[in-house]
Amino acid sequence: MAGKPSSQDEQITKYAPLVKRIAYHMMARLPASVEVDDLIQVGLIGLMDAVARFDGTQGAQFESYATQRIRGAMLDELREADWLPRHVRQKSRQIEAAISRLEQRHGKSPSEQEISAELGLPIAQYQAMLGDVKCSQLLYYEDFSDEDSASFLERYLVDGSSDPLALLEDEGFRASLIAAIHHLPERERSMMGMYYEQDMNLKEIGAVLGVSESRVCQLHSQAVARLRAQLKVWKD
Repeated sequence: MAGKPSSQDEQITKYAPLVKRIAYHMMARLPASVEVDDLIQVGLIGLMDAVARFDGTQGAQFESYATQRIRGAMLDELREADWLPRHVRQKSRQIEAAISRLEQRHGKSPSEQEISAELGLPIAQYQAMLGDVKCSQLLYYEDFSDEDSASFLERYLVDGSSDPLALLEDEGFRASLIAAIHHLPERERSMMGMYYEQDMNLKEIGAVLGVSESRVCQLHSQAVARLRAQLKVWKD
């Protein structure tokens, strides 16, 4: 019948709210210069691609598959736009390097006070530094590139058609990532679980932990730096 929406159109309409949810969830750790509408636009393109490519006979759940495509489209856009300023990259690397040195020196995960002392900064200044690098991403989505080198994801992709998330299927990487997460201090591990597994926002996590949203953001940045330090072998 003319004018009747196709099944693909119905799928796009049904899952359009998923695009917005992912975009706003991602915005919590992106700088103010990033427009949420831009993320939603590229996310919708990712959703349309997912609808066109999905093969239900393979047993995959469409929402999980679409989530991967939507996130992938958004992260591709962010990388192409070079959204992470150089000074933020430098701060992130300084924190990561300090954590790595302390872990090698003492054989355990350092406290916030120990990290700030290693950087030669008062604790308040270190916490402000954590706030500045809030746009750090989790390891399995982030581009671990140096300015003049190929990206981490590109080095581990077999060919141009591979899905970046296939990296997580590497048992060695998965085992290292799981071990690194378990190595996090309890509060940071709980915070990451609430954020990434339970899909709670910063305000909700802050209410559970009894801290402000900005403090949750600092803890997230610190946890990501710890994970990067633990997984340094996969970046070299």
